[in-house]
Amino acid sequence: MDLQKRTETRAADAELRASDADRDRIADILREALAEGRLTSDEHAERVEGVLATKTVGELDQFVRDLPAAHTGRGAAAYASAPNRPRLGAVPTEPDENVVAVFSTAMRKGRWRAGRRIHAYAVFGSVEIDLSEAIFEYQQVAIKAISVFGNVEIRVPENVSLRSSGGGVLGNFEADTLDSGDPDAPVIYVEGLAVLGNVEARPKRGKLVADILDRAMDRVDRSLRKHLDR
Repeated sequence: MDLQKRTETRAADAELRASDADRDRIADILREALAEGRLTSDEHAERVEGVLATKTVGELDQFVRDLPAAHTGRGAAAYASAPNRPRLGAVPTEPDENVVAVFSTAMRKGRWRAGRRIHAYAVFGSVEIDLSEAIFEYQQVAIKAISVFGNVEIRVPENVSLRSSGGGVLGNFEADTLDSGDPDAPVIYVEGLAVLGNVEARPKRGKLVADILDRAMDRVDRSLRKHLDR
């Protein structure tokens, strides 16, 4: 029974729409295979072209199936699937923060602490929630986005998992599906409704949680060294 469940899970993951981060991971494997001499320049170019045109996670596998990296933990991590709903009790029902724009603009960006639940409301206004440099104190973060004749834009780091549920009434609700290779990476759940408006959730290219943490640690180390040198 467990084997059947794992098989069904892998089949479901293979049907997920591939993100830019998924394509980049496969392109990295191909680049290393070229450097190791496992692929010729022509083979590498042909496969990269195919990766860029791929639409689902399952289709990406064909480009690295004959390469060693695809059969290690590294290759499998690219397809680790996060649950579609937050774990029971992990996210409160009441928001830690409300971001509201009524005939105005509101935003959260830069180095800020993301709570477990954030509610965003845009009524004839615009809300921007940029998590690309945020401090994640919790692994699971839920964002409820409501747009009425407005716009809610959500940006996340490339190496988190992103899940969504929502729709539009004469409006647009659009969110990418991301799967992080790290099982401990933050998982962001976006739910909402767009009424004659727009709700959008996407990764921000070049922004990684690990990079942000590394830079923060570097600053701490520099501050500590300055203190010790006094």
